[in-house]
Amino acid sequence: MAGHRPFWWITAPVAGVLAGLSLPPLGVPPLLWLALVVLWAQGPRAAALWGGAAVLVSHRWLLWLHPLDWVGVPLPLSLPLCVALLLAIALLAAVLVALWRWVVERLGPERWATALLASALWGLAEVWLAKGPLFWLGLGSVALPGDRALAGLAQLVGAGGLAALQLLLAWGLWRVLALATAAQRGWWRAASAWLLLVVALHGLGWQLLRLPAEPAGPIPLLVLQPAIPTRRKFELREQLLLLDRLVTAQRQAALLKASAVLLPEGALALGQALPEPAAVEVLSGGFRQPDEGQRSALLRFAPGSLQPDGWLEKHRLVPLGEWIPLAELWRWSGLSAVGGLTPGDPSRLLQRPGGAIGVAICYELSDGSALAAASRDGAQWLLANANLDPYPPLLQHQFAALAQLRAIESGRWLVSAANTGPSLVVDASGQVRRQLPAGRPATALLELHPRTQITGYARWGELPLVWLALLGAIAALQRPRRA
Repeated sequence: MAGHRPFWWITAPVAGVLAGLSLPPLGVPPLLWLALVVLWAQGPRAAALWGGAAVLVSHRWLLWLHPLDWVGVPLPLSLPLCVALLLAIALLAAVLVALWRWVVERLGPERWATALLASALWGLAEVWLAKGPLFWLGLGSVALPGDRALAGLAQLVGAGGLAALQLLLAWGLWRVLALATAAQRGWWRAASAWLLLVVALHGLGWQLLRLPAEPAGPIPLLVLQPAIPTRRKFELREQLLLLDRLVTAQRQAALLKASAVLLPEGALALGQALPEPAAVEVLSGGFRQPDEGQRSALLRFAPGSLQPDGWLEKHRLVPLGEWIPLAELWRWSGLSAVGGLTPGDPSRLLQRPGGAIGVAICYELSDGSALAAASRDGAQWLLANANLDPYPPLLQHQFAALAQLRAIESGRWLVSAANTGPSLVVDASGQVRRQLPAGRPATALLELHPRTQITGYARWGELPLVWLALLGAIAALQRPRRA
């Protein structure tokens, strides 16, 4: 049985570590395929070790939350709480991967029908996890930044489809290696077919990235990266410094004929007006206080105004930082320095006179289906609004890779305005056109091109994955023929 392979307790976590390393910022699909071969070959117990190890590596940036005293956590509890959060996410991954591998074991991992069904289920699970409260970096992101051609297939099937594809390619590689190890005749033909498939998929991906030009001219946007540490952002000195930089950016935008000024998540305090009337449109992270509670939001200030006349509120809140589970029972207002927040509407579409845009606030960027839906509903470009301080460069690289993936899925240019980075612009083929230096105050005029063409993924969503799962289920439930 696959679960009784010798030394599985060593090979499984080692393969999980390789899987975690293959994700962004490296983005090396062949390394992931090798790691997934072990997952296909071994049983549920090994799969649990595999999943836990992969997440411990890929999400290790959570430890940089320490110290949490700035959000009300006593210093002695800070590091244990960060470690506990990382371990909890790793445990969740271990349980999910073990359950997945248990299903594979019951159906027969060697069967192609099992491979179809299991891969589709994994892809759908990643899409579902991306809508939950936790930031989730899945197999669908592994192609970036290192393999943009393979990532081009996301135009058709999205990140969930890319995750399923990684698993299917790994399953094919596993079967080829099994034939070669057993010295069975014709294994080289199977290997050649597998290699041809990999080449063909890359060719198709490159072709999809060759998007036809659209007549709309470029839109110049001035991005302000204030680089103010989150732990000090509510100090009076830092608030005055931010407003001074905003005034400078507003005047610079008018001189450069920019269409808008972009500021990161949480740049303006609750009720904060602009320091002077806007010469151009301002899109800034800030806060609102409707009757039902305080909310983080992207605020739109029309030219000539001091107060916002439009907004889009954050839907996915950060656990502990913005939202406390069961807070109503404990009568907590939340640990965040801005107070407990409530979620806004799930739609990511912001209507504005200059054309609708799709907006992701912070790690809402991991939810590709929401931004694809916004593109289908009329968004002409995407805005990622974030504050990734105090996280390390590792998370910034992962964020940039997700920005590339979201641009490819939706066929839209994407601009990111982040407090400490990454502030960048990505074209509709997923290529980073320009990026501001991370961790330093900076402004830059970034140009993007609005687009209206609808990609296959924006049109069909996860329907191809659902059909793949149904096909695999029908075939998997059939009794295999006896030789």
